[in-house]
Amino acid sequence: MPQTVYVVDDDASFRTAIERRLKKAGYEVATYPSAQDLLDRLPDDHEPGCILLDVQMPGLSGPELQNSLSKLNSTLPIVFLTGHADTRTTVRTIKAGADDFLTKPVSSEDLLKAIERALRCHEAARSRRLKLDVTRARIAAFTPRERQVFELIVRGKINKQIAHELGTTERTIKAHRQQVMEKAEVQSLAELVSIAEHLGVLASTAKAGDSG
Repeated sequence: MPQTVYVVDDDASFRTAIERRLKKAGYEVATYPSAQDLLDRLPDDHEPGCILLDVQMPGLSGPELQNSLSKLNSTLPIVFLTGHADTRTTVRTIKAGADDFLTKPVSSEDLLKAIERALRCHEAARSRRLKLDVTRARIAAFTPRERQVFELIVRGKINKQIAHELGTTERTIKAHRQQVMEKAEVQSLAELVSIAEHLGVLASTAKAGDSG
């Protein structure tokens, strides 16, 4: 699958030069003369890619675009590239989730290394998100009763306690438990608890218990 670098910079000659450099390295390249232009033609973050972003531009600045993309839940990694580096901006953008912060002029080696790192991070994030989506779909297939049993299992309740809490028999809970394991496609309680942690189920059931 082709990897795309989205270059956002108001300097036309820089965009042309960097596009040539990146294409030579084997990347697909899309260029934008302003931050607003990228927002208007928002890249698909389900495809592998990263954003190479200038800091100071007319209109929306690079950090402001970073903030807008964060609000849109974009997962595309951002590598800042600027001719006007200052410690405050560097720290602020890195804290806000930027993958790297480079200063112009940048060597091809440093630029490509930063892009490769960002793309690896994005691939890992995409993989985690896909796994999470699959897991959510499995949990969504639970019946209301199976969902109750699932939430009690991952909180450490044994069949007898669950049966008492739900007003049914241990035998019925055992059957529900089996269905929960099969639908979740797990072999152990540890795997089931891990799923609950990743989906935030344990946190939500704890809050429900606290408020109850």
